[in-house]
This record gives sequence, structure tokens and C-alpha cells, in this order.
Amino acid sequence: MTALTASTMVAEAKGRVENLTPEETAQELERGALVVDIREEDELRRDGRIPGAVISPRGMLEFWVDPTSPYHREEFQPDRRIVLYCASGGRSALAADTMQRMGYSQVAHMDGGLKAWKEQGRPVEHET
Repeated sequence: MTALTASTMVAEAKGRVENLTPEETAQELERGALVVDIREEDELRRDGRIPGAVISPRGMLEFWVDPTSPYHREEFQPDRRIVLYCASGGRSALAADTMQRMGYSQVAHMDGGLKAWKEQGRPVEHET
């Protein structure tokens, strides 16, 4: 068996999940979708986040989205529209793929991540 690379895993995940543009993500946010930033704390401090995004670091995501977990967060519901993003779209594609396997039927990810969001001149907020 040949070992998979991270880039292969991301490419395969992107083939199984819904890939949104920053424009489509902004529209989803306006319609009430839960937009989730899965980046790490240092990235959030350094680069900011999409206004209104919920913070859920990738390392805890499976536990927070699992309704049977003692760590489950109520904002994560399997039938809710959820859009994940990270810095450039790799981690969010993997996370969206995982959430689909966990029963989330309306999950997507923002391809290009916060980098693409910023390149389009979209707003970013920084913690004070």
C-alpha cells in the first residue's frame, strides 16, 4: 500500500465536498450559514478572521461537531448549513470531508481560504 501525501488527501477531499468561492461564502454568511474558522490561535491573532465567523480550531472539530461527545457545541447541527475555512483551503477541505462522514449534509468549505477572501478585498476583523 502506497502512503498518501497531504496534497493527495486534500485533492481527494476537494473532489468529495462542495467548494465555495469567497463571494459564495459571503452570500452564505448573509443567508445565515454558520461560517467556521478552523485555523489556530496564532493565525487568528496575526491574520484576523471573517466577521461573524465562529472559531473552532481543527484539532477539536470532530469532538465539537459530534452530538454524542461531551465536548459538543450546540451551534454545530448536522442539518445546518456550515461553511468552513482555513488559511488557503487545505485544512478546511479535509475538515468538511470529515464532517460529511460524520453526518453533516450541508457542509462546504471556502476554497482559497482567508488568503482568497483578503485578495478580494473582503472585510477581516482583528481581536483587540
